[in-house]
Amino acid sequence: MPRFSDIEVMALSFTAKCLSIDSEHYLFSKQKVNYLFQSNAYFISIHAFLFTFARMFDVLLAHIQEKVTLSATDVAVLKSFFIPKKLRKRQYVLQEGDVCKYLLFVEKGLLRMYHVDEKGTEHMIQFAWEGWWMADTYSFLSGDVSEYNIDATEDAELLMITLENFEALLLQAPVMERYFRILFQNNIISKEKRLVNTISYSAEEKYTRMAAANPQLLQRIPQNLIASYLGITPETLSRIRKKLMKSK
Repeated sequence: MPRFSDIEVMALSFTAKCLSIDSEHYLFSKQKVNYLFQSNAYFISIHAFLFTFARMFDVLLAHIQEKVTLSATDVAVLKSFFIPKKLRKRQYVLQEGDVCKYLLFVEKGLLRMYHVDEKGTEHMIQFAWEGWWMADTYSFLSGDVSEYNIDATEDAELLMITLENFEALLLQAPVMERYFRILFQNNIISKEKRLVNTISYSAEEKYTRMAAANPQLLQRIPQNLIASYLGITPETLSRIRKKLMKSK
């Protein structure tokens, strides 16, 4: 049986998490990693995993450095707190009634957050794609159960951080306080704009404004989800799209 270095232990530990083994129930030691290797991990390529994690982390770093400047120490601290996760299309990362345990960064793919009412109707709250963050912020920060669901509209690759690690990150890399303050400010502005759109514009205006802001995104989101996000029926959206196509 081969002996693993510390970096290899980390790689297999993270790989297990990517394979949806609950990190809260598996506290990895070298002995447990050896067991993982014996039982079902011969097919895991440690180096391939490290390459994938490095690629995902580079995307996160680039996004952060668009807004703040990171030192080498900040980068090292950041690497120690994030967990990689792969989601299949339609796989949940949060379900209504559970506590939101992670703040999610989307490296690849598309997520949606939505609420299901008593009639079983889905109401789209938010979409998150490459370079975006997503969480039920209230549940994440308060520890209360969530009223929302988050799942993958496309296969997705995420970097996740727990509240405990999030708070430790802000202490150990203070520049991240400014980064997240900028994000939260932008989020507030975005929500205010959406509220204005909801109460002030017609169905056609809502759609055209969304299309102007994110034209490529509309090609990735099913029409029924777009309609739900805009607060209109799929039939209304279909009529709007036909009208706009004829006017071109």
